[in-house]
Amino acid sequence: MAEKGTLQDAFIDELRDTYDAEKQLTKALGKLAKAASSPELREAFESHLEETRAQVDRLEQVFESLDEKVRGKHCDGIAGIIEEGKAIMDEDFDDATMDACLIAAGQRAEHYEMAAYGTLVAWAQAMGHTQAAKLLQQTLDEEKAADEKLSGLAEDGINQSAADAGYAERDEEAVPVASTSRKRAQKSARR
Repeated sequence: MAEKGTLQDAFIDELRDTYDAEKQLTKALGKLAKAASSPELREAFESHLEETRAQVDRLEQVFESLDEKVRGKHCDGIAGIIEEGKAIMDEDFDDATMDACLIAAGQRAEHYEMAAYGTLVAWAQAMGHTQAAKLLQQTLDEEKAADEKLSGLAEDGINQSAADAGYAERDEEAVPVASTSRKRAQKSARR
């Protein structure tokens, strides 16, 4: 009978998954920054890219503190989130709507990371990996701050600009209300 895995095994597996996620994000964040039209949003993505590089280094310190080999395990979850982000960038949206969608894509990644780091911190604490827990908590705090920054940008004007652009476009087209309602009903019926 094969030996059953332990929490330590699950912890190392999750660390490897998270390490790969961060490596994937170092490539994706630059693309999000380039796609952003808002200078503030571009700066937020560029700033978080620098943080993400530091987070990769921090994860390497965690591996070393545990006497584990530094290596990743392909993270399908973040790969899917990144693919969704790429699909958004292929859409033909006005600038404000694109920025709102980029924020949503960025926040999906942040929430995924917050879940991973929250778990890693809790497991590290439970197993007495004090140094690892401290390093992982630092990254969790940065992920929360990045998410709050994106929320702030959305709430401080990007979402409203996107909504206003959509209303302005509708006013120009003078779409009859019945036509718009019929389209909504058709979309709802397909869901």
